[in-house]
Amino acid sequence: MSPSLTSPVSGVRKSTRVVFIARFTQCYTVLVFFSPSLIVHPEEDRKYRSAKFSKPVPLPSVHDEAEVDLTVVIPAYNETKRMPAMMQSTLAHLTSSACSARSYEILIIDDGSKDGTSNLALDLAAKNPKIDIRVITLIKNLGKGGGVRHGMLHGRGRRLLMVDADGASRFEDLELLWKAMDKLSPDEKQASIAVGSRAHLVKTEAVVKRSILRNILMYGLHTILRIVGVGHIRDTQCGFKLFSRGAAQQIFPYQHLATWIFDVEVLLLAKQLQIPVAEVPIQWHEVSGSKLNVVTDSLQMLKDLLILRANILLGRWKAPPRSKR
Repeated sequence: MSPSLTSPVSGVRKSTRVVFIARFTQCYTVLVFFSPSLIVHPEEDRKYRSAKFSKPVPLPSVHDEAEVDLTVVIPAYNETKRMPAMMQSTLAHLTSSACSARSYEILIIDDGSKDGTSNLALDLAAKNPKIDIRVITLIKNLGKGGGVRHGMLHGRGRRLLMVDADGASRFEDLELLWKAMDKLSPDEKQASIAVGSRAHLVKTEAVVKRSILRNILMYGLHTILRIVGVGHIRDTQCGFKLFSRGAAQQIFPYQHLATWIFDVEVLLLAKQLQIPVAEVPIQWHEVSGSKLNVVTDSLQMLKDLLILRANILLGRWKAPPRSKR
């Protein structure tokens, strides 16, 4: 066959490849532009205050040896109204007989609040001098995911609990997560996660009485999450999750998202690393005063999920291979 007969076909194929490469490059550039980088904290963020010290003290690292059995990480943004009741129930359980053999610390991460949340937290620390309450005040607001990440990276616990400051979750259900983790990883050095779940409450008054819009968005989010790759977890967004120290060490240094949907990235990183996850039904109730804007934050979540999925598919966001322990 003469060159003149094959050249048009070759030209079309070459042109198609050029167009594909150009479009891929454009999409990749847009993705890189909109993708957040790993959070780098200023020196002020890497210190804490407590009732024991008059000046800020440097924070330890999650990569150090554990010093207590449990770290409670509480992200807080403008929570002077809701946090006192939540802290009361938290301290009541931690000082009860159920936790008598367990050492612990509480990290309150003030995510750039403007209502005196840090002062309230320090006042609580002063009123409970026998309890190790550490207050970290971030210079600027990062988002709930940024606050949780920062606390997890500086906890001293063998296990680290993330819990919302609104008190929507029943703190006593920590024991359910604790038992589930014991079953997942009898060896305390093994990476594992136990997540609180509200999936069993979907048809109860706790969820049914919410607005129609919130429920429509909830079901829509669940559909998207199955597409993204975390369909095996029925409730990814519950703010009550327990991590072994090994899981925290492997996941949180590589978390990019600081917004509401950060939980999904954390669970996807766990899936990549083959870290076992137990989903545990817990008690939960709606608490007024949520900072979540149903419409705007839902759109932000959708955008973040698309960015997350694209970065994972392209291998841009991933944690190093799981180390053998």
